[in-house]
Amino acid sequence: MKNIKTLGDLKAAKYRVKSVKQEMRDNLIQKLHDKEKLFPGIIGFDSTVIPALCNAMLSYHDFILLGLRGQAKTRIIRSLPTLLDEFIPIIKGSEINDNPFSPVSKYCADLVAEHGEDVEIEWLHRDERFGEKLATPDVTISDLIGDIDPIKAASQRLHYAHEGVIHFGIIPRSNRGIFAINELPDLQPRIQVGLFNIMQEKDIQIRGFPIRIPLDVVIVYTANPEDYTNRGSIITPLKDRIGSQIITHYPRTIEEGMAITRQESKAERDSGRTVIIPEFFREIIEQVAFEARKSEFVDHKSGVSVRMTVTSMENLISNAERRAIIHDEKEIVPRICDLYAMLPSITGKVELVYEGEQEGELNVSRALIGKAIKTLFAKLFSDPLVGAKKGDKTFEEIVGWFKDNKSIDTADDMSKKDYFSELAQVSGLRKLAADKMKISAGENEAILGAAMEFVLDGLHQNSMLSKDILDSKISYSDMFNSMFSSLKPGEDFFDEET
Repeated sequence: MKNIKTLGDLKAAKYRVKSVKQEMRDNLIQKLHDKEKLFPGIIGFDSTVIPALCNAMLSYHDFILLGLRGQAKTRIIRSLPTLLDEFIPIIKGSEINDNPFSPVSKYCADLVAEHGEDVEIEWLHRDERFGEKLATPDVTISDLIGDIDPIKAASQRLHYAHEGVIHFGIIPRSNRGIFAINELPDLQPRIQVGLFNIMQEKDIQIRGFPIRIPLDVVIVYTANPEDYTNRGSIITPLKDRIGSQIITHYPRTIEEGMAITRQESKAERDSGRTVIIPEFFREIIEQVAFEARKSEFVDHKSGVSVRMTVTSMENLISNAERRAIIHDEKEIVPRICDLYAMLPSITGKVELVYEGEQEGELNVSRALIGKAIKTLFAKLFSDPLVGAKKGDKTFEEIVGWFKDNKSIDTADDMSKKDYFSELAQVSGLRKLAADKMKISAGENEAILGAAMEFVLDGLHQNSMLSKDILDSKISYSDMFNSMFSSLKPGEDFFDEET
């Protein structure tokens, strides 16, 4: 078909023009029949969002994706052109992708009237049939729909009442394609009113021109829930004209979150070193996000974007990479003490309620990391406190080692050898970490060391060991010795109120 260059040849080939929604419906049906992946790279929506999207397109609907930040809304709408035909014919030189058989702009209508079947056509690729606009308060009707162009009127010596002086906005220029508006509530209400005719009658009227230009365009929107977006809201008449409202969501399982972070994070590095990320680190990072989404200190209306876990993973790896470069080590393996390098990724992406602000964003973020470690520890080990009451001696040897003022100090700038040697002092720690976390005898010492530190941190989160953090250095010690050492001379641990 791409060899066809004129309107006459296109007619001879019996080419049939379809509406955009019909194109999308037909191609969707074919992909469903062939069991083809509809939205590559979208994880966790297979049984929720994607079926709703399919229903909307099968129903010829315009639709809106409604959800909190970081829920793949923009990625989904940018994937929609894959459901269009690869190429469609337009009249050559058309500003609004005129259908050769039924041009709607004056320029193309005059061209067909003058040259008939000799009018030249060109083929438009589907990637060029997608328009997108971020809604901001300064967006105008002229930006979206169009306006009179005085420069065009002057240069072509046209009267302002002449249709040729129209400058088309971004929506008419997306004719015969898909147009997306991100963050719809940020669009001023009077501008939203300007979308009514496009949504319902599929036409536009510019300024005082008596003519209406019919458009063939699919309109999709994204928005945060209105109760969070205080800057504005979607006016009710516009809502009424949107065929389907599709609710997005965050990953519903740790495994889905891990898969997204694995896909999106820049884990591979070009410093000539091998990146090794033990699986329990991936789970801790995802668990931080899950803990944040249910924390009493975090604003649930704001949400916790998956971008937090992606950037947290990247910062974790970068901290380990920096250490490997300093010590000229060939492998990049994170440690528990590296988790605090994630703080810049957490504090910048978590909005706190009043109680959280009183606690402080750093304290809240550290607490989220601690809760994530405790949750994973509970999955891998028995509860230390409950077990001790029942006579379980799993952790007795490790906790007992810390008696008599013994302590373990780790830091993110220690060499692999020094790090492992420090942790290996604790009686029973190496064996317990290797057995419970399924680390083989010949495993990399850096991985085993990270597992050993995880056990110590898990015991701290369960109030079996004390932990002090100073910058990037962590010290583990006996819980009760630490309590008594913090008392001033002459003070009693059990005061009258106790």
